[in-house]
This record gives sequence, structure tokens and C-alpha cells, in this order.
Amino acid sequence: MDRKKTAAALALLFLLNICLITVSQRAEAASYRQGSSGSVVTQIQKKLAAEGYYKAAIDGIYGSRTAAAVRSYQRDRGLKVDGICGPETLGALGISVKAASSTENNVNLLARLISAEARGEPYVGQVAVGAVVLNRVEHPSFPNTISGVIYQSGAFTCVTDGQFQQPVAESAYRAARDALNGWDPSGGAIYYFNPATATSKWIWSRPLIVTIGKHRFCA
Repeated sequence: MDRKKTAAALALLFLLNICLITVSQRAEAASYRQGSSGSVVTQIQKKLAAEGYYKAAIDGIYGSRTAAAVRSYQRDRGLKVDGICGPETLGALGISVKAASSTENNVNLLARLISAEARGEPYVGQVAVGAVVLNRVEHPSFPNTISGVIYQSGAFTCVTDGQFQQPVAESAYRAARDALNGWDPSGGAIYYFNPATATSKWIWSRPLIVTIGKHRFCA
């Protein structure tokens, strides 16, 4: 009987540890600090600027000035003064933790697709590939989420040939953020292809919008 109780207690302790680790990881994922960048950092800077704490350029880069502004904000709000925008500070600024995490997930997913599809292409061409994904999200003929577009059956060969799982180029993260922030060098394209490797005759029927690097971007 004692052995059963001991085993049950150990199992409960194990589950509690797993829960604590999961909570810790989620909190870490929703934290922004010096060195972070992206659209959520832009939101943080805008909120701080609106309240008079941040007076530098709103560039989406969490530098020393952003960290100093966060510390001042935290001090005045009775929060832990560490210069890090975790869940409590984000909440005080009116930024949804869930939305912030979702934004970063979209950046990571889009960057992985860009890296797999356009590694080695000019930077503007990388942004254009990301823009095509976002244009499809808005188009009625495609799924209405980034993940839905990327994982749509037959949409991108990189998802099935292993390229999607390769290490992500640093430039792809910047390109993903630029695309998400509204830059569309593709001119509204919903298709692109490399003429040297294309095997579909149908894709050649799509109206050409612009050629960037090795890719033709089409309507």
C-alpha cells in the first residue's frame, strides 16, 4: 500500500514539474527583451511612445532605448523593473499575449517557407515570396490563414521534399517581417515559379506581373 502511495506521489510530482516547465516555456515565448525584433516590438514602441516613455525611432528593434523606456514604464506602474516585456508588462501596455505569440509564430512559419523557397534569391525576392503567401490568405480561392496556405496540399514542394525542415536563413526572418508589415514587391501576385525548373504547363498561363531574380510572379 505504501509503495502504491509513493508511486502515486511521484507521478503527481512529475506531472506538476511538467506543468511548471510548460508554463515557464510559454512565459518565455511571450517575452521580448533587448535583441528582439519584429511587429510586436513595434507595438511595444508605439504604446510607450503614446504614453511619453519612448522618443526614439519606431523601428521594431528592441535596443537599449526601448529597454530603458520599458524600465521607466515598469517603475511607474509598480511592475518588476527588468526592461523585459513579459506577460505582465505586455498586459499593462494593452498588448495581448496570445496575439503576440501568434504573431511570432506567423513570422517563424513564414520565414521557414521563404528560406526553403527563396534561399539564395535577392532579398527583395525573398520578401516577394512571403507576400505571395499573404496575398493568398486574402484571396477567396485559398485558405485564410498563413499555416493553411503553406500546408495546403500541393501548394509548395518544399513542404514535402524536406527543404522546409532545413535551417532557416537569417535574412528570411527579416523578409517575413517586412512582408507582414505590408511590403509587397510581387505587386499582388498569388503565384510564382522558376522557369528553369517548372514542370507545370498551366503555370505559364498565369499573367506575369514582375520577374525578381529567378522567379516569375504572376496573378
